[in-house]
Amino acid sequence: MWRRAATAALSLGAGAGAVAVANSDDPAATLKVCAHLPPRLLRDSATAATIAFDYKWSLWGLEPGTPAWQSAKHHAHLRSANRLQELCFRNGGIYIKLGQHIAQLEYVVPEEYVQTMRESMLKRCPVSSYEQVRGVFAKDLGESPETVFAEFDPVPLASASLAQVHAARTHDGQKVAVKVQHDHLADTGVVDIATVDLLVNALHYIFPTFDYRWLVDEVRESAPKELDFLNEAKNSVKCLDNFRRLSPQVAGSIYAPKVYWNLSTSRILTMEFMDAKEVTDVNGIKSIGVHPVDVSNLVSKAFAEMIFKHGFVHCDPHAANMMVRPMPHDSRKLFGWKRPQLVLLDHGLYKELDYNTRISYASLWKALVFADAKAIKENSVKLGAGEDLHALFAGVLTMRPWKRVIDPSPDHLVLGKNTDYSELQNYASLYFTEISELLRRLPRVILLMLKTNDCLRAVNHALVGGTSLESFMIIGRVSSEAVLDAKRMKRRSFLDGLMIWLEEVLLEARFFSLKLMLCVMQLRKLLPG
Repeated sequence: MWRRAATAALSLGAGAGAVAVANSDDPAATLKVCAHLPPRLLRDSATAATIAFDYKWSLWGLEPGTPAWQSAKHHAHLRSANRLQELCFRNGGIYIKLGQHIAQLEYVVPEEYVQTMRESMLKRCPVSSYEQVRGVFAKDLGESPETVFAEFDPVPLASASLAQVHAARTHDGQKVAVKVQHDHLADTGVVDIATVDLLVNALHYIFPTFDYRWLVDEVRESAPKELDFLNEAKNSVKCLDNFRRLSPQVAGSIYAPKVYWNLSTSRILTMEFMDAKEVTDVNGIKSIGVHPVDVSNLVSKAFAEMIFKHGFVHCDPHAANMMVRPMPHDSRKLFGWKRPQLVLLDHGLYKELDYNTRISYASLWKALVFADAKAIKENSVKLGAGEDLHALFAGVLTMRPWKRVIDPSPDHLVLGKNTDYSELQNYASLYFTEISELLRRLPRVILLMLKTNDCLRAVNHALVGGTSLESFMIIGRVSSEAVLDAKRMKRRSFLDGLMIWLEEVLLEARFFSLKLMLCVMQLRKLLPG
């Protein structure tokens, strides 16, 4: 069996390597990379086989659902997550990107995988040597970093799965951040996606309920775009343009670093250097006179506008990709705090929602905020969840059990410091088969919205200890505005306009009652005892 597996691995490696060499701008370098493909592919095969055997052996003879079965599965999840983590680090590149995807799919994949990946994937990324950086500059710009810039720090400020960032200064004295892609990543990416595809398909063949092939499809589609830094630069420009055109009331509070197009290529991105605090650095944010609650609300507002109104969404909003600074040239303060400006970084991964998907998704979130069970079901079905899995879809979106989702209490979706997560943390294990089926049904763009939700939830948790009622009020208002805008576009008569106006009045009344509820809750917190 192992001989056949090795032969298959070598055959696939040769085929994938040939494709990489044929499509490479540097065949000789790519050929050298592909020389390491067979052992790389054998590592994948060995990891897949070991994980499969571990699950089969650990659960053998145990009755599903029993304490013994639950315990055995928990430990198998942990061991397998650690094996997958080690594989990602040894192979690097696209594998680390895949691990980061898994780390952001809370309550969609088993908790053991999420926590294992989350603790490491953003902290142990590869670092290219300075000689490799010089090689990228030589190929893309024809000169060394020291010639292109007046100053260039050879020690990177930070490193991620696909690139690393260096501080530099232009010849006219401007301080900039230079993002440099890890050398040969575009070539090895072709091979990596093929081998990841093999790994996931092998696990699906052994465990038919393990169907995460959509994740490979997503990486296959998004990786080439993320590896093109000029595409990333264009996304940042389009993002800000959308805010100016479609959300002018918040546009001044959103910023993306200026791009130096003459110093940028598909593998080198030169941007304005941002003097700002990471979005989850609560103490740092307070030290510049900004209140974390205001930052949390701005994050919620910015992404609600992107999702429900723009339909062009930054789908990688983890903490390292967002920064905060006081609003430039603004002396206004609210209760002694300065107004924040949100700086969005890393614009490589964006998704566009078509009109029908965007309005259905906005309608769904409006229904979730107002605990409208009928509308939740109706819009979940429109998005592909099906009548049988609409309650599970609502639970995955909100991290709340169905009975809380449809609870009429104003704070029914709120996740605070004292929220009991034990039931939620069992979701992925208890409903693994159902969640796999749900993910198979949903459009991939909605799967990326799930990932985006999880990133934003983690940011809000760091800022305010959970997801606040005020955040859900923002989501409810923006989603409701998007739904009303869609109805106005379809208006055919005076009566239609009157009905829309009445709906708007009723919505304002509901939001007013929610604001009163919020004030009461805040007063209670201030009172002793």
